Amino acid sequence: MPFSNSSELSPSFLLAGLPGLEGAHSWLAAALCSAYVLAVLANGAVLLAVRAEPGLHAPMYLFLCMLAAIDLALASATVPRTLCLYWLGSRRIGFGACLTQMFLIHALSAAESTVLLAMAADRYVAICHPLRHAAVLSSRATAKVGLLALARGVLFFLPLPLLLLPLPFCGPRRLSHSFCLHQDVMNLACANTTPSVVYGLTAILLVMGLDAVLICLSYLLILRAVLRLAAWRERLKVFSTCVAHICVVLAFYVPLIGLSVVHRFGKDLAPLVHIIMGNVYILVPAVLNPIIYGVRTKQIQRTILSLIRVTD
Repeated sequence: MPFSNSSELSPSFLLAGLPGLEGAHSWLAAALCSAYVLAVLANGAVLLAVRAEPGLHAPMYLFLCMLAAIDLALASATVPRTLCLYWLGSRRIGFGACLTQMFLIHALSAAESTVLLAMAADRYVAICHPLRHAAVLSSRATAKVGLLALARGVLFFLPLPLLLLPLPFCGPRRLSHSFCLHQDVMNLACANTTPSVVYGLTAILLVMGLDAVLICLSYLLILRAVLRLAAWRERLKVFSTCVAHICVVLAFYVPLIGLSVVHRFGKDLAPLVHIIMGNVYILVPAVLNPIIYGVRTKQIQRTILSLIRVTD
């Protein structure tokens, strides 16, 4: 039976566990909790290292701090509620809480995409126009990019929950993930969802889609500049400064594309595939980003080790 959101005092949705594998919930919860703790510690270490070391107050590392803060917020908006599902069996989530979580996931993902684009621009200017790097990417410009990333995420994705708010929904209102996503919630509506579908697709294309195209374009220009160098050793040395960023871009966009493909074309797939892809999308960037930059950047390694020695 459909219900009107205004006519029911506490409309809610049911989050997805592991169908048929309820006995494995505690093991999955332990794995998610471990990944979440690792993400918090690793991203927190990056934030502390950049704050403590003045030599790391450069645009690339400030953008890395933005990524770390976004990843922490994104993981914290989803994982604690998911742990309640797997450890306590609490599947029900209120309508308002679901829309809030949905908005945070999409807005923070858009902000992360914007920061990744800014990091690609930083690499382009540093390699192709090194003499202009300090002037183009000043501390003030870097701070403006951070504010723009947040504003872009909020402005583009705030309409998503507003478009869903007046819709009636069909029972039993079971979601296919352990958290709320726009496509997942929208598919349960018992009314015309064309405006929500069109706007959601448009927002994704204008933010993540456009960012991906511009990131690819920046690396084509970087590759052209690198190939103009005479020595292969010099080419490898210059391009190696982009390796960490390329890995971080792949860690963000590959799970995003995989989750989108599963939603669009994977209706016949097992529910477990949807759940796993959703958790990969949320946690993989948060765990991998600080590890990638920690491994690739000796200055971050030294600062973190010095902070550990001080605390000891």
